[in-house]
Amino acid sequence: MQTKDPIRKLEPPKMSARELEMARVAQRCIMEALDRSNAVSIVLTSNGDEQPSVAVPPAALKLIGQLLGAMSEGRPVVLVPEKQELTTVEAANFLNVSRPFVIKEIEAGRLPHRMVGRHRRIAFEDLVAYERKMREKQRAALERMAENERELGLDY
Repeated sequence: MQTKDPIRKLEPPKMSARELEMARVAQRCIMEALDRSNAVSIVLTSNGDEQPSVAVPPAALKLIGQLLGAMSEGRPVVLVPEKQELTTVEAANFLNVSRPFVIKEIEAGRLPHRMVGRHRRIAFEDLVAYERKMREKQRAALERMAENERELGLDY
């Protein structure tokens, strides 16, 4: 049965210290292999004869490496289909802001959306672009504050 929630938040399973280290080592090995290789695919094999070898595209291995890195740090991972549209509640949760803030940004024209009946839908790629701009503005504001602090001779 398919759920209505388009965002799949995957909480990493509880892992022992040994398993966390295994994930770290596997991630390092995969990323190093990708850095040194121009291969179209990489073949994974098992120790036994019961399992066939599998060719894995480097892009998929990079994603697996990133997933292993997140798992080794105990961070949750969110998977969203590229062309997914989100509700204002889902967008607010993604941005870690309130729903009224998202609606204010939509009404101000800073966050693109489309109407489905009376409901607003935000393309995931637009939401990611908005988040990137928002983070850049925050960094710039912090830089200006630090510059003002240096000009005024304040040391905190």
